[in-house]
Amino acid sequence: MGDPTEDDRKGPQRFIDRQQAATRVGLIVPDVRGADMRHSIEARQGEFEGLAQAIHVDVVFSEVLRVREIRPATFVGGGHVKEIATRVKEEEIELLLVDTALHPIQQCNLEKETGAKVLDRTGLILEIFGERAATREGVLQVELAHLNYQKSRLVRSWTHLERQRGSGGFGFMGGPGETQIESDRRQLQDRIKMLEERIEKVRQNRALQKGRRDIVPFPVVALVGYTNAGKSSIFNNLTGAGVFEKDLLFATLDTTVRKLELPHGREVMLSDTVGFVSDLPTDLIAAFRATLEEVLEADVILHVRDISNPDHVAQASDVLNVLSELGVSSEETPIIEVWNKIDLLPPSAEGGQSNTPAGHVASVCRVSAHTGEGLPELLLQVETVLAAQARTYKVRVEHAQGGADVGWLYSHAEVIGSEADQDDAQIFEVRVDPRHASAFTERFAGRIESSNVTA
Repeated sequence: MGDPTEDDRKGPQRFIDRQQAATRVGLIVPDVRGADMRHSIEARQGEFEGLAQAIHVDVVFSEVLRVREIRPATFVGGGHVKEIATRVKEEEIELLLVDTALHPIQQCNLEKETGAKVLDRTGLILEIFGERAATREGVLQVELAHLNYQKSRLVRSWTHLERQRGSGGFGFMGGPGETQIESDRRQLQDRIKMLEERIEKVRQNRALQKGRRDIVPFPVVALVGYTNAGKSSIFNNLTGAGVFEKDLLFATLDTTVRKLELPHGREVMLSDTVGFVSDLPTDLIAAFRATLEEVLEADVILHVRDISNPDHVAQASDVLNVLSELGVSSEETPIIEVWNKIDLLPPSAEGGQSNTPAGHVASVCRVSAHTGEGLPELLLQVETVLAAQARTYKVRVEHAQGGADVGWLYSHAEVIGSEADQDDAQIFEVRVDPRHASAFTERFAGRIESSNVTA
């Protein structure tokens, strides 16, 4: 897609100068009574702290607030609001991060009552994505998602931070010289329309690139999983690529694809994708649909789970929910569960008998991206699943007109072997993946001598 242009980087205003001292931040994790929470409050708090650390702020405090009833004006009760305001003043807090989706009025009222800028969970995730976006498409998609999020909010809600911001980097947390988001709703809508047009052009270019890649149509194997599950570590270990990997939420944002050879010589395209989290903003899922294109078109999905994380069951459920929103079903696309970080399990858990797959899976493979244990077995499982999907055929190709047909077979199927059929033809035994089955049968109609499902 290319790097973002300077014009692409002109997005929503960031409200904190990153060149100054780290922003002093307070974290509020509401524990709403009666709410249906799959994740434990400890896991939610730990993840929210990880999200905050992903934008490199100074977390002064992290507090769980018991909420008996959600208040329409401020989400939390009046007593909590006063306590927060006092702490903001005493601790000189500049930014409050609240682990929930706040209504615009709730956000505005909390800012007025506390005197600090307030950002909810959605806004924080958008901030992280804005900082990490590297390709032109990623930058455009993040800004579009942010502006759609911002439409219903008071876009000048942080004008009390009266200083010019900088131009270093894309995001929403300020830098010297950047201009403020247009307060005029018409201008905001014009910007959204322009971004949508640019993204559509990028998608058209992606379609052209995809068409060229289909000329060498290797099966696609996509890594998905909860953020920080170890997808990029597995990707790097298998491919030797240098994808950024760190114990950091959303370390990977833009999809990376590399060719990988399986144990018996078959080649596939392995893709590493952005990690999911609970309550991933719907607008962001929609905005990054093109970025997750490799998942939508994958022949096999590797669902990476951090099996050492006490919250891995709920995390796996969140991943399946996002896949479902994207239209991915295990009934149509085989899923191999990759239980990563087995090196971190205590000896008593080595058998893993208490762990079960999440949903319908083709198989389960226990690995350690750190030590490399289990990765050869993972590749064998990928090979087995791909073979189970394919059919083998014997097809007759006449010498007189077979040049194009032979080329098609080598570029769209796996040629297992061939033998001469008298003097005017060759019999090819080929393995054809489901994605090319209809094109194969149409092209070679009347010349297919036998077929069977690959064992």
